[in-house]
Amino acid sequence: MLATVPAAVAQEGKKIPWIGYLAGAGSGPSPAFIQGLRDLGYVEGKNIAFVFRTAEGESGRYADLAAELVRLQVDIIVADSSGMALAAKKVTNTIPIVMAGLTTDPVQMGLVASLARPGGNVTGLTNIAGELGGKFLELLKEVAPKLNRVAILRAQTAGLGVSADDVFVKETEVPARALGVQLIPVVVRGEDDFEGAFRSMTKERVNGLIIRLFPNTYSVSFKRVANLTMKNHLPSISSQFAWTDGGGLMSYGADLNIMYRRAATYVDKILKGAKPADLPVEAPTKFELRINLKTAKQIGLTIPPTVLYRADKVIK
Repeated sequence: MLATVPAAVAQEGKKIPWIGYLAGAGSGPSPAFIQGLRDLGYVEGKNIAFVFRTAEGESGRYADLAAELVRLQVDIIVADSSGMALAAKKVTNTIPIVMAGLTTDPVQMGLVASLARPGGNVTGLTNIAGELGGKFLELLKEVAPKLNRVAILRAQTAGLGVSADDVFVKETEVPARALGVQLIPVVVRGEDDFEGAFRSMTKERVNGLIIRLFPNTYSVSFKRVANLTMKNHLPSISSQFAWTDGGGLMSYGADLNIMYRRAATYVDKILKGAKPADLPVEAPTKFELRINLKTAKQIGLTIPPTVLYRADKVIK
């Protein structure tokens, strides 16, 4: 989708900044990101315009889409995931890149030199704290004490080197050993692989599940995956609130809408002359725990009162 500039503005000769927005899936930039820009005084077609590109769930397209935005000479690239940010960085070291929302440890992935001083043309937000995988396992063990084999359901990535999921698995290995849990990565290439993935989990005697699929992966339907976890009586957790809303057992993470609105402030600062190298990367300071009691009942789990007490939202 390519936004167009109103004729009246074009005739006045005003240069409108163009924001290239790279998404793994979807039909447009995050509504929260757009609202964040509006709050800062930006109106699409008046003083800002967008070039939106979606991979439609195919990670193999990331590189071509990023290269296309560079050819179009956009003023800033906004990337909605680690993979998109990596693809953009590989094709430009001059156009500012703002990471928004679903970005795992940008230092580990080579996107920035450090969170405090990014040092290049990439800055923005990361939604994952290094200890998040360990927190997932702790919560799963609290609701299912006998849990000892946990699958990590993730999407296949193509041609991006180290992926966000690789970093997540590596960071989770240490707490997994401490908790006596074996991690079993399960990779899906598309939505047609879900049933097969759960069959492989059954063979592996998996008794817990971490969901590393995101709304920008294959336009994934969390409800469909949640139904499979219930059918297989698997306690599960994700960083996405949409997971519990769709029928998953637990979610623990940062509010992505807040992060997308914060990404708008980075765009604003860069348009006003700030350099990405000097803008510290933000990590979330507040995480929310959500629990779906209806799902717990369906899979035969009783959530301990100590866990329920800590929940920010309980779906009954």
